[in-house]
Amino acid sequence: MAQSTRPNRLFRNLNAKIAALPMIATALVVFIGFTVWTIVHSFTKSKLLPKLDFVGFAQYERLWGTRRWLVSIENLAFYGISSLVFSLTIGFLLACLLDQKIRFENTFRTIILYPFALSFIVTGLVWQWILNPEFGVQNIVRSLGFSEFVFDPLYNADVVIFGILIAGLWQGTGFIMVIMLAGLRGIDQEIWKASRIDGIPSWKTYIFVVIPMMRPVFITALVLIAAGIVKVYDLVVAQTNGGPGNASEVPAKYVYDMMFKNQNLGQGFAASTVMLLSVLVILIPWAYLEFGGRKGDK
Repeated sequence: MAQSTRPNRLFRNLNAKIAALPMIATALVVFIGFTVWTIVHSFTKSKLLPKLDFVGFAQYERLWGTRRWLVSIENLAFYGISSLVFSLTIGFLLACLLDQKIRFENTFRTIILYPFALSFIVTGLVWQWILNPEFGVQNIVRSLGFSEFVFDPLYNADVVIFGILIAGLWQGTGFIMVIMLAGLRGIDQEIWKASRIDGIPSWKTYIFVVIPMMRPVFITALVLIAAGIVKVYDLVVAQTNGGPGNASEVPAKYVYDMMFKNQNLGQGFAASTVMLLSVLVILIPWAYLEFGGRKGDK
């Protein structure tokens, strides 16, 4: 009996399996295949064209000995940690405000979410104009009589990353707010009724009851933010193009410049592989928390 049922299971939903073959082939060839190809060539001294001339870990040693790459890692670390903290905090607070069933909720939600519909290039250009000292915030404040006011973060190497962070938060916080709001709307209203009856302040209910219940929502938002942080590129190019000097350099721009401007594929592949490892560092804990934790609960 067991042998006779195996063919039936194999051919069950056959049309759906056949329809999925192109997607599976694309995933295997494009994603897995080219990922392995990139990793292999990161151990070569490929220049203008890829070639299997292996040099061991020489590209990685050179990579971590390059000041420009180290600056890009420092910038990404600061931008990433700040973006995670502020996006989650501001997004959750905005969601809490909108969850109070305020008037014109749809209007406010649309206004806050609207920047997310813009591309990073558009966002970068908009904030480049806003932060430009000649006709942006600095010029407006000085026109009001504060002639000594200085606000030019994109032209100051010490604080340029803050200017990029402001633009990133402006675009992405609305999306996090919507995710958090969906999570809040999924909380049973009986919990709020019980907390009011027991005289528990709302802020304690949020911290000790609501936030723990929204753990999957926070994890999802965390992964989405982190994935966007690792590949941040357009925003930097549009606002500063990595300047002044290399003060706002990020890993994705370093990879692009190595591969297409400096024609050093081996170095670009090595940097890409390091970025891939950083993504895996994010995805593996997320997969464990999402799926491993559920199995443990059972």
